[in-house]
Amino acid sequence: MKIFVTGGAGFIGSHFVRRLLAAGGSEVTVLDKLTYAGNRANLPKEDPQLRFVRGDINDGALLAELLPGHDAVVHFAAESHVDRSLSGASDFVLTNVLGSQVLFDACLKARVERVVHVSTDEVYGSVPEGSSLEGDPLLPNSPYAASKAGGDLLARSYFQSHRLPVVITRCSNNYGPYQYPEKVIPLFITNLLTGKQVPVYGDGRNVRHWLHVDDHCRAIELALEKGTPGEIYNIAGGPELSNLDLTMRILELCGADERRIQYVTDRKGHDLRYSVDYSRITEELGYQPQKSFDEGLAEVIDWYRDNQWWWAPQTQPVDPAAGAEQAG
Repeated sequence: MKIFVTGGAGFIGSHFVRRLLAAGGSEVTVLDKLTYAGNRANLPKEDPQLRFVRGDINDGALLAELLPGHDAVVHFAAESHVDRSLSGASDFVLTNVLGSQVLFDACLKARVERVVHVSTDEVYGSVPEGSSLEGDPLLPNSPYAASKAGGDLLARSYFQSHRLPVVITRCSNNYGPYQYPEKVIPLFITNLLTGKQVPVYGDGRNVRHWLHVDDHCRAIELALEKGTPGEIYNIAGGPELSNLDLTMRILELCGADERRIQYVTDRKGHDLRYSVDYSRITEELGYQPQKSFDEGLAEVIDWYRDNQWWWAPQTQPVDPAAGAEQAG
C-alpha cells in the first residue's frame, strides 16, 4: 500500500509514519513544509520505504506531481498552536483551510481511494458538562479551532459534493515523545529539567483529556482501514485533568514542588473544558486505548530527560507574561 502523509515530520504525523514503517508492507511519502514545529530528525532517514519531500500543501502543482499512484492520504499538516493563532491568524487560515481545500482537490484528481482528515476536539468549543458527540454543533472559540473547523467542513463538503472518500477524526489533547516544546507537557518537563519555572494560565482550572500519541495513531489506522467515508470519529481515552492537576503530576515525577509554578494572566477566550464521547469509534471500529496516563507520562519524562540533544536546540526562553499551550 502506498500512503501519502502530510505534516509527517511533525509530532503526531511522524509517530504515525514510524508506526507504518515498523509494521512493514507500506511505502510512505511524507510531505512537510518543515516550519518551526516540523523536524526531519523525527523520521528514520535511511528507511528504503520512506520518501521525504519538503513542500507546502498549498502547492497544487507539487501535489499533482506527487499524489498519483498513492492508495491513501492521511492529512496531519496544520498550524496548531492556539496562542500563535491569537497573535496572527492568517497562517492558520492559509494552511488549515485553504491548504486542506487544495489537498482535497488534488486527491480528487489523483483518484485517491482513502483520505483521513485529522482534526481536534477544539472545534466543538468549551463543554461545561458531558461530552461532545460527532454530530454536535461546531462552536470554535480561537482562530486555530475555527480554522480546523473550516477544514472539517470542507472535508465533509468534498464527500457530499464529489464523493471524495474522506473520514474525519477529532482527538483530545495528545502527549508523547518528539512533541515540540511549546506544548504544555514538554514545555513543563524541559523547563523543570533546566531549572526554570512552569507557567500556568489563570487559576489552572481548565480541564483537558490526555491521549497518548500511540493510542491516537492506532485509532487513525483504524479510521484509515475501516472508517466509513463521510463520517466523523472522536478519539480519546485518557484521564480528565485540570491543568493544575496535570502540573502537580509533572512536578512530582520531576522531583519538584509548587514553588516552581508561576501563575500568569489567562489567555483570551480560554476554553474551560474539552471532552469528547469516543464510543462510536470503539463500537464501530474496535478502538480501545492501551496506554495508561501514569505510565505514559513517566515514560515521556524519561524520554525528554534522555534526549536533550533533540529538544534543547528548539527551546526558547518562556515569556513570563504568557502561559504554555494548554488547550491543544
